[in-house]
Amino acid sequence: MKAIIIDDEPNNISNLQLMLAAHCAAVKVVDTAINADEGRQAILLHQPDIVFLDIQMPGKNGFELLQSLPNPGFEVIFVTGFDKYGIQAVKFSAIDYLLKPIVTAELIAAVERAVQKTENKKRNNQLENLLAFLQEKNNKGEHKIALPSAKEIRFVNPHDIMYCEANNNYTIFYLASGEKLTISKPLFEYDELLEAYGFIRCHNSYLVNSFFVKSMVKENGDALVLENECQVPVSRQKRDFVKKSLLRR
Repeated sequence: MKAIIIDDEPNNISNLQLMLAAHCAAVKVVDTAINADEGRQAILLHQPDIVFLDIQMPGKNGFELLQSLPNPGFEVIFVTGFDKYGIQAVKFSAIDYLLKPIVTAELIAAVERAVQKTENKKRNNQLENLLAFLQEKNNKGEHKIALPSAKEIRFVNPHDIMYCEANNNYTIFYLASGEKLTISKPLFEYDELLEAYGFIRCHNSYLVNSFFVKSMVKENGDALVLENECQVPVSRQKRDFVKKSLLRR
């Protein structure tokens, strides 16, 4: 796979090049860049299969670079320091990211996923979803969250999700349509992501969309009754928090 590294710190570029050469034989770095404008030129020139992209850079950031490209068809792995909004946007679209300093095992795993997706020649819906998220960042009604299962990645509007249930290292999403999706990520991955869309963590094992809550009852413990008459438990520790959250709805 032809790869380009875009990072404003040359030391980070050199370090990543060494790691890729040592651990990722499927990747060949064809060019590097230290800012978004140079990165854009390199991408248009080389038409890479994969781009390792920093989010925070002087001038244009990594997201602005992607938004400036016509129909980007490559895989992206973000390599960045912690940036709350940036990481939330990336997680929302289930795109791979590596936090600095890079852990070798995480780099290998991310590259293997990118290679597999390229070999399968799938349309990069995750990147398209990220760009749509950035473009409509203030219009939550248009957002779709990427939910990776064993067979596919589903793109679902958060407002169509009734509640989520933890199942060991998996999460079961219950949709308003009656469909259930088993997702290969734990529940805590979605707690903060969905908070801005009206979801409430009412229990260690449950995350509920407050839009679908019809009432709160006290029968053998507290529970939320949803529009489809399903009951979701509320833990004692979360009781006051849930009441206040519902009142603010």
